[in-house]
Amino acid sequence: MGQGGEPRSLRARDGELGAAVARAQDGDENAFAVAYRMVQPGLLGYLRGLVGEDAEDVASDAWLEIARDLGRFRGDGAGFRGWTATIARHRALDHLRRQRVRPRTGGTEQDVLDLPGPHSTYEQALESLSTERALALVRGLPRDQAEAVLLRVVVGLDGPAVARVLGKRPGAVRTAAYRGLKRLARELGAGGEADEGVTDEASRTLGESK
Repeated sequence: MGQGGEPRSLRARDGELGAAVARAQDGDENAFAVAYRMVQPGLLGYLRGLVGEDAEDVASDAWLEIARDLGRFRGDGAGFRGWTATIARHRALDHLRRQRVRPRTGGTEQDVLDLPGPHSTYEQALESLSTERALALVRGLPRDQAEAVLLRVVVGLDGPAVARVLGKRPGAVRTAAYRGLKRLARELGAGGEADEGVTDEASRTLGESK
Protein backbone atom coordinates (compact mmCIF):
# COMPACT_ATOMS: atom_id res chain seq x y z
CA MET A 1 0.00 0.00 0.00
CA GLY A 2 3.02 2.27 -0.05
CA GLN A 3 3.77 4.97 -2.56
CA GLY A 4 3.70 3.53 -6.02
CA GLY A 5 2.00 0.39 -4.70
CA GLU A 6 -1.50 1.63 -4.02
CA PRO A 7 -4.34 -0.57 -5.21
CA ARG A 8 -5.81 0.39 -8.58
CA SER A 9 -9.22 0.87 -7.02
CA LEU A 10 -7.78 3.51 -4.67
CA ARG A 11 -6.04 5.31 -7.52
CA ALA A 12 -9.28 5.26 -9.50
CA ARG A 13 -11.20 6.66 -6.56
CA ASP A 14 -8.60 9.37 -6.13
CA GLY A 15 -9.04 10.27 -9.79
CA GLU A 16 -12.80 10.55 -9.27
CA LEU A 17 -12.25 12.53 -6.08
CA GLY A 18 -9.86 14.94 -7.77
CA ALA A 19 -12.37 15.59 -10.54
CA ALA A 20 -15.14 16.20 -8.02
CA VAL A 21 -12.98 18.63 -6.05
CA ALA A 22 -12.12 20.56 -9.22
CA ARG A 23 -15.80 20.89 -10.08
CA ALA A 24 -16.60 21.91 -6.52
CA GLN A 25 -13.99 24.65 -6.73
CA ASP A 26 -15.89 25.93 -9.77
CA GLY A 27 -19.04 26.19 -7.66
CA ASP A 28 -20.67 22.79 -8.26
CA GLU A 29 -22.41 21.99 -4.96
CA ASN A 30 -23.28 18.47 -6.06
CA ALA A 31 -19.60 17.79 -6.74
CA PHE A 32 -18.73 18.98 -3.23
CA ALA A 33 -21.29 16.51 -1.88
CA VAL A 34 -19.59 13.75 -3.90
CA ALA A 35 -16.20 14.69 -2.45
CA TYR A 36 -17.68 14.74 1.03
CA ARG A 37 -19.16 11.26 0.66
CA MET A 38 -15.84 9.87 -0.57
CA VAL A 39 -13.70 11.43 2.17
CA GLN A 40 -15.96 11.50 5.23
CA PRO A 41 -15.92 7.79 6.20
CA GLY A 42 -12.13 7.64 6.46
CA LEU A 43 -11.92 11.05 8.08
CA LEU A 44 -14.52 10.08 10.66
CA GLY A 45 -12.67 6.85 11.44
CA TYR A 46 -9.46 8.83 11.95
CA LEU A 47 -11.20 11.28 14.27
CA ARG A 48 -12.78 8.47 16.28
CA GLY A 49 -9.27 7.30 17.02
CA LEU A 50 -8.36 10.79 18.21
CA VAL A 51 -11.40 12.08 20.11
CA GLY A 52 -13.72 9.07 20.44
CA GLU A 53 -17.43 9.82 20.61
CA ASP A 54 -16.86 13.51 19.81
CA ALA A 55 -15.63 12.61 16.31
CA GLU A 56 -18.78 13.75 14.46
CA ASP A 57 -18.73 17.18 16.11
CA VAL A 58 -15.06 17.64 15.29
CA ALA A 59 -15.66 16.44 11.73
CA SER A 60 -18.41 19.03 11.32
CA ASP A 61 -16.01 21.77 12.41
CA ALA A 62 -13.39 20.44 10.01
CA TRP A 63 -15.80 20.41 7.07
CA LEU A 64 -16.82 23.99 7.74
CA GLU A 65 -13.16 24.96 7.39
CA ILE A 66 -12.70 22.71 4.36
CA ALA A 67 -15.68 24.32 2.61
CA ARG A 68 -14.49 27.81 3.53
CA ASP A 69 -10.93 27.28 2.26
CA LEU A 70 -11.68 24.99 -0.69
CA GLY A 71 -10.64 27.62 -3.21
CA ARG A 72 -7.14 27.65 -1.73
CA PHE A 73 -6.56 23.92 -2.21
CA ARG A 74 -4.20 22.89 -4.99
CA GLY A 75 -3.67 19.24 -5.78
CA ASP A 76 -5.22 15.95 -6.83
CA GLY A 77 -7.57 13.53 -5.08
CA ALA A 78 -4.85 12.01 -2.89
CA GLY A 79 -3.67 15.48 -2.01
CA PHE A 80 -7.21 16.46 -1.03
CA ARG A 81 -7.44 13.53 1.37
CA GLY A 82 -4.17 14.62 2.97
CA TRP A 83 -5.30 18.24 3.15
CA THR A 84 -8.60 17.37 4.79
CA ALA A 85 -6.85 15.04 7.24
CA THR A 86 -4.51 17.88 8.26
CA ILE A 87 -7.46 20.20 8.90
CA ALA A 88 -9.32 17.49 10.84
CA ARG A 89 -6.23 16.80 12.96
CA HIS A 90 -5.89 20.47 13.88
CA ARG A 91 -9.54 20.64 14.88
CA ALA A 92 -9.15 17.45 16.94
CA LEU A 93 -6.14 18.84 18.79
CA ASP A 94 -8.05 22.08 19.41
CA HIS A 95 -10.88 19.99 20.82
CA LEU A 96 -8.53 18.14 23.16
CA ARG A 97 -6.98 21.40 24.32
CA ARG A 98 -10.41 22.79 25.10
CA GLN A 99 -10.95 19.75 27.28
CA ARG A 100 -7.73 20.72 29.08
CA VAL A 101 -6.06 17.52 28.01
CA ARG A 102 -2.57 17.83 26.68
CA PRO A 103 -2.03 15.53 23.68
CA ARG A 104 1.01 13.34 24.00
CA THR A 105 3.89 14.15 21.72
CA GLY A 106 4.96 11.60 19.16
CA GLY A 107 7.41 8.84 19.91
CA THR A 108 10.86 8.39 18.48
CA GLU A 109 11.90 10.60 15.57
CA GLN A 110 14.67 8.20 14.58
CA ASP A 111 14.28 6.53 11.22
CA VAL A 112 14.34 2.73 11.40
CA LEU A 113 14.65 1.19 7.97
CA ASP A 114 13.72 -2.23 6.61
CA LEU A 115 11.90 -3.51 9.67
CA PRO A 116 11.12 -7.23 9.25
CA GLY A 117 7.67 -8.68 9.74
CA PRO A 118 5.37 -11.36 8.32
CA HIS A 119 3.15 -9.98 5.54
CA SER A 120 0.25 -12.17 6.63
CA THR A 121 0.16 -10.49 10.04
CA TYR A 122 0.22 -7.05 8.42
CA GLU A 123 -2.53 -7.83 5.94
CA GLN A 124 -4.79 -9.39 8.56
CA ALA A 125 -4.36 -6.36 10.76
CA LEU A 126 -5.37 -4.09 7.88
CA GLU A 127 -8.49 -6.12 7.19
CA SER A 128 -9.46 -6.12 10.85
CA LEU A 129 -9.23 -2.35 11.13
CA SER A 130 -12.66 -1.94 9.56
CA THR A 131 -14.26 -3.08 12.82
CA GLU A 132 -15.32 -0.90 15.74
CA ARG A 133 -13.33 -3.13 18.10
CA ALA A 134 -10.17 -2.46 16.14
CA LEU A 135 -10.75 1.30 16.24
CA ALA A 136 -11.17 1.04 20.00
CA LEU A 137 -7.87 -0.83 20.20
CA VAL A 138 -6.17 1.82 18.08
CA ARG A 139 -7.05 4.39 20.73
CA GLY A 140 -5.01 2.33 23.18
CA LEU A 141 -1.84 2.65 21.11
CA PRO A 142 0.80 5.29 21.78
CA ARG A 143 -0.31 8.40 19.93
CA ASP A 144 2.38 8.34 17.23
CA GLN A 145 1.49 4.75 16.35
CA ALA A 146 -2.26 5.34 16.46
CA GLU A 147 -2.16 8.35 14.16
CA ALA A 148 0.18 6.65 11.71
CA VAL A 149 -2.08 3.59 11.51
CA LEU A 150 -5.30 5.62 11.22
CA LEU A 151 -3.97 7.91 8.50
CA ARG A 152 -2.29 5.06 6.63
CA VAL A 153 -5.08 2.50 6.80
CA VAL A 154 -8.35 4.26 7.59
CA VAL A 155 -7.82 7.49 5.65
CA GLY A 156 -5.73 5.72 3.00
CA LEU A 157 -2.80 8.10 2.75
CA ASP A 158 0.60 6.92 1.57
CA GLY A 159 3.68 7.18 3.78
CA PRO A 160 4.94 10.59 2.58
CA ALA A 161 1.44 12.08 2.89
CA VAL A 162 1.13 10.78 6.46
CA ALA A 163 4.52 12.31 7.25
CA ARG A 164 3.34 15.68 5.94
CA VAL A 165 0.14 15.58 7.98
CA LEU A 166 2.03 14.70 11.17
CA GLY A 167 5.05 16.89 10.51
CA LYS A 168 7.39 13.90 10.83
CA ARG A 169 9.96 12.19 8.67
CA PRO A 170 8.74 9.29 6.50
CA GLY A 171 11.02 6.84 8.31
CA ALA A 172 9.57 7.76 11.69
CA VAL A 173 6.05 7.34 10.32
CA ARG A 174 6.92 3.99 8.78
CA THR A 175 8.30 2.81 12.10
CA ALA A 176 5.27 4.00 14.05
CA ALA A 177 2.81 2.40 11.61
CA TYR A 178 4.71 -0.89 11.66
CA ARG A 179 4.81 -1.07 15.44
CA GLY A 180 1.17 -0.09 15.72
CA LEU A 181 0.02 -2.71 13.23
CA LYS A 182 2.11 -5.38 14.92
CA ARG A 183 0.56 -4.57 18.27
CA LEU A 184 -2.94 -4.57 16.77
CA ALA A 185 -2.28 -7.88 15.06
CA ARG A 186 -1.32 -9.35 18.43
CA GLU A 187 -4.43 -7.94 20.12
CA LEU A 188 -6.69 -9.16 17.31
CA GLY A 189 -5.09 -12.61 17.23
CA ALA A 190 -3.79 -12.19 13.69
CA GLY A 191 -0.52 -13.96 14.38
CA GLY A 192 1.25 -15.48 17.32
CA GLU A 193 4.55 -14.03 16.20
CA ALA A 194 3.15 -10.51 16.09
CA ASP A 195 4.81 -9.41 19.31
CA GLU A 196 8.34 -10.12 18.14
CA GLY A 197 10.47 -7.05 17.65
CA VAL A 198 7.85 -4.66 19.01
CA THR A 199 8.97 -2.14 21.60
CA ASP A 200 6.97 -2.58 24.79
CA GLU A 201 5.92 1.04 25.26
CA ALA A 202 3.22 2.01 27.74
CA SER A 203 -0.17 1.82 26.07
CA ARG A 204 -2.04 5.06 26.62
CA THR A 205 -5.15 6.48 25.08
CA LEU A 206 -4.90 9.42 22.70
CA GLY A 207 -5.09 12.70 24.50
CA GLU A 208 -3.92 11.27 27.83
CA SER A 209 -1.30 13.43 29.41
CA LYS A 210 2.12 12.09 30.29
